[in-house]
Amino acid sequence: MREGLVSTKRRDGSPNIRAVILDYGQVLARCPTVPEFGRMAKMFNVSFESFYQLWEDSRGTYDRGDFTAEEYWLKLAVQTNTALDGGQIEILRQVEVEIWAHANPDMIEWLSRLHAAGIKTALLSNMPLDLVKHVRTNFPWMENFSFKTFSAEVRLIKPDPAIYEHTLRGLGVAAADALFVDDRETNIQAARALGIRSIQFQSIAQIKEDLEALGFPILPELVESSSAVSGAATPAEGRSEPPGQEIKFQL
Repeated sequence: MREGLVSTKRRDGSPNIRAVILDYGQVLARCPTVPEFGRMAKMFNVSFESFYQLWEDSRGTYDRGDFTAEEYWLKLAVQTNTALDGGQIEILRQVEVEIWAHANPDMIEWLSRLHAAGIKTALLSNMPLDLVKHVRTNFPWMENFSFKTFSAEVRLIKPDPAIYEHTLRGLGVAAADALFVDDRETNIQAARALGIRSIQFQSIAQIKEDLEALGFPILPELVESSSAVSGAATPAEGRSEPPGQEIKFQL
């Protein structure tokens, strides 16, 4: 083993975990609050609940890059019988980026520790191009990834097996040597079907416990739960919650 690298050999004798693959929304970044997301709903003159369902149902094709940003927002305008001009579309584009740009400092710190230990890391995210451009240019911690897979760039979305295989090829590891962390059960099941060890993210305490059960030596810690990390503004299965609280989105 090279100096500075940490052994990831499991106590049960299973193969090493040579790479960690992380989702973005609700793993590396928190999901928006109801009031944050409601800023977009108001522009369509519909309730938060109605707009959220419309937004949720339309994300797959947008995240895959089937539509430009302008085409996507105009499509939602037609579905809500709303007229949008160019300025309003720009506002919607900016707002969506802003509300998904709140990093989870505990997970960013864990990513940094994985990188320092010489463990390969990958980002695997369903993400539209507007947000891809923002995170690529504004978050210095993105450089800690060995490989990045953004759905809009590769024209694939989770849980399509091809997007996981693309990420494994980029990392240069076999499925059995990788660990995947995502918040959605559907995405976790797809990864497991390919032979990738997977943990469904719910909280720092939970993922730490699950990693300990695997015998993984580098664990996340609670470092700055409510504040931002450098390079971010302080980012889903579920339904709406009272204003001011976070809502879990299906991403």
